[in-house]
Amino acid sequence: MLSSPVVVNGRSYAVPRVPAVVICLDGCEPAYLDAAEAAGMMPALARLRADGTARIAHSVIPSFTNPNNMSIATGRPPGVHGICGNFLYDPETGEEVMMNDVRFLRAPTVFAGIHDAGGRIAIVTAKDKLRALLAAGLDPDTGRAVCFSSERAAETTRAIHGIDDAATWLGRPVPDVYSAELSEFVFAAGVKLLAERRPDLMYLTTTDFIQHTHAPGAPVANAFYAMFDRYLAQLSSAGAAVVVTADHGMKPKHLADGTPAVVYVQDLLDEWMGGGAARVILPITDPYVVHHGALGSFATAYLPADADAGEIATRLAAVPGIALVLDRAAAVDRFELPGDRIGDIVLISEEGMTIGTSAHRHDLAALTEPLRSHGGLSEQAVPFLVNRRLDLPETPRNFDAVEVACRAAAL
Repeated sequence: MLSSPVVVNGRSYAVPRVPAVVICLDGCEPAYLDAAEAAGMMPALARLRADGTARIAHSVIPSFTNPNNMSIATGRPPGVHGICGNFLYDPETGEEVMMNDVRFLRAPTVFAGIHDAGGRIAIVTAKDKLRALLAAGLDPDTGRAVCFSSERAAETTRAIHGIDDAATWLGRPVPDVYSAELSEFVFAAGVKLLAERRPDLMYLTTTDFIQHTHAPGAPVANAFYAMFDRYLAQLSSAGAAVVVTADHGMKPKHLADGTPAVVYVQDLLDEWMGGGAARVILPITDPYVVHHGALGSFATAYLPADADAGEIATRLAAVPGIALVLDRAAAVDRFELPGDRIGDIVLISEEGMTIGTSAHRHDLAALTEPLRSHGGLSEQAVPFLVNRRLDLPETPRNFDAVEVACRAAAL
């Protein structure tokens, strides 16, 4: 049982008097909430805006899933926790690997800190790729920690996840990974965990499949947010202090004919420097590329030792569709990134553009809708909503969410 504030990564977290719930709506461009509320489909959100606190926050850059979820989980930017993408290139081994393993995490999570202090933690994530990172430092044997994904809910065990067969427990089949139901499973599980386990801190994080495939105001998008609104109402009525934010926004990234808008940077560097001399890494890459084809608005490039990085950066900055090119030191300073996990240069595309490697390396056949994606500065704005009145900065960071939720829960 928590008895005093907990300090994690230099930030203090108040003792919740009621459950503190943080919801990360993956890919929630603020326009989605505005459109669904304007259509009368989000009455709980309308009440929250009227009676609580509403801001637009900034995500971390790159505006991708793993860096932002772990920033929310640790209360700090990627330069502290080390997770700067979904995907990592190790120059020493020449391997490109997923950054899902706990060995890549360089800072403790707030969940682990509160758990170690005697608090009860519940975490539900849509995709399993985040589960191990979010569960770092939790001990299910204490009976005070639950962490599982919708994607593998039927495979959970008490020893690893804190609960046996979460799908049977919830009474729902495991949803398809490319579905709105994968996120609904998260919300339904959160409501049941709140009722049965009364956690001190609960974290619910969804998938952005709907946001990648449907624009704000589209019927499918509005239906998704109406569904979320029903669960938001249930969590609030149960007395929880709720903070809603997102890991990143989402923008259209396609041409007038619906084909993806892409600058293939590896092809450019191969033309300028010779095939394979440089290596472009797309940190958006993950196992779930059906809805984005590994095309996002942030990339990093490793250059050969004898390359003139300044000249290459200047040439890339002149390419139509490229908004910003920074060397490593400037990128580390501006975006609070771990310098040993990015390349010699960092590139960010304009709002309507993505960055690819080589045209032949992207299989875009699975894209059934015009491309919508994220990763850059244009997807940094995210909602930040609290169902309590609080004094907050005009533009908070999304990784303030847990501190704000605990503070709201302590009132």
